[in-house]
Amino acid sequence: MKSELKLAFQYEMAAAKKLYQQADYSKSFYHLERAHILGQSFTIPHTQSHWWMLKLGYKRSSIREILGQVARILASIIFSRVWVPKGNTGGTNVSPVKPMPIPDDLAKYLK
Repeated sequence: MKSELKLAFQYEMAAAKKLYQQADYSKSFYHLERAHILGQSFTIPHTQSHWWMLKLGYKRSSIREILGQVARILASIIFSRVWVPKGNTGGTNVSPVKPMPIPDDLAKYLK
């Protein structure tokens, strides 16, 4: 992972964790989605973003998010280096195989 990309990923994860601790789960999830976009081509960051989405699913008592994230964690371990749907935000509110537009402010890190 290039240093600029790594720093951007770490920033989004730190923001997500801080908001998680403050019980601001919606904003935390937003930053996890952004971290997912940045880290999805790398096994550990990809899996880490899904792990935290799973934790949020638990905090929100969302069975759908919990089950969906367990499946996505397994897939992230197997497929991160083979194929990922670019721009996908990683939550259960979107298809796990659907490519999505990359936000302009994140695109520069993924060139």
